[in-house]
Amino acid sequence: MHQHDSKKEHTCGHDHGEDKSHEQHGHEGHTHDEAGHHGHHHDHHHGHGHHHGHSGNKQGLLIALGITAGIMVLELVGGLWTNSLALLSDSGHMLSDAGALALSLLALWFTAKPSSARLSFGFHRIEILAALFNAVTLFVIAGLIIWEAIERFLHPAAVASGSMMLIACIGLIANLLSAWSLMRKGDVHGNLNLRSAYLHILGDALGSVGAIIAGAVMLIFGWYAADPIISIIVSLLILKGAWGVLKSTLHILMEGTPSSISIVSVKQVLEGIEGVIDVHDLHVWTITSGIDAMSCHLLIKDDKDSQDILQQGITLIEKRFGITHATIQIEKSTISHQALLV
Repeated sequence: MHQHDSKKEHTCGHDHGEDKSHEQHGHEGHTHDEAGHHGHHHDHHHGHGHHHGHSGNKQGLLIALGITAGIMVLELVGGLWTNSLALLSDSGHMLSDAGALALSLLALWFTAKPSSARLSFGFHRIEILAALFNAVTLFVIAGLIIWEAIERFLHPAAVASGSMMLIACIGLIANLLSAWSLMRKGDVHGNLNLRSAYLHILGDALGSVGAIIAGAVMLIFGWYAADPIISIIVSLLILKGAWGVLKSTLHILMEGTPSSISIVSVKQVLEGIEGVIDVHDLHVWTITSGIDAMSCHLLIKDDKDSQDILQQGITLIEKRFGITHATIQIEKSTISHQALLV
């Protein structure tokens, strides 16, 4: 993603030379040279945590998928039987949820595959693409429900509210079980893929609550407009959650700085290392949920030990910001390179 040019000319007027065979790449030094043991320890720790999270996410998704598929069929039949838009819309949402959960499972399977010469980061971004697709489908479904609700306002229809409420109650219990399984076994806060699937299920739960409320209003007051009104309210709540996921996924795909990290703070920390003159070409981005990366160039004083400063930089970035994948290029006054275009 970020390539370092061996011959650059920095805009600050640093007159660097070309020979940097010993101090060119911080990440290489980190894993193979003076920090070999340090790098090995953290790679092992990270891999273990990722594997554990992957297993829990998969179990949670499988349980949620089984429950969602079963209730989808129940609500579809129930919606046709009772003529309830709230139930039919919730069933349509369930269908999308089943697809979203299946897609999330597929993404987890892909991310377990090793990296290759063509895909040096492996398939980790598949999780972000799955989350993006799930967010977009939530927008489409909410739009369809609102459209149908408007049609119901123009042409009101009688609804078997008692049966509708019973089916909606079953759907609500199932949705809560699905959400609980994802929360208990998966990382619904840190993993965007799981979060998008969780939002689908939460949207279903809201739909079921809406159907129960609409059913009660129709049963007591005979006011059938409650069905489309509740459907629209639920759709707007679904859109709110979907917008959050959409923004996050697009930010990652645009290689934006993670929200939890201040790039100004990163620069200040590195500039605070004794012997560092300047920090430039600094980038911090997210590869996938829970995996952040950083790259930068450090211009240091000619009489300073480049490997010592490199180790300090690696340690500080990991300790202060939790970034274990840091690529630091060390430069002295003899190094010359062109300004990075971005």
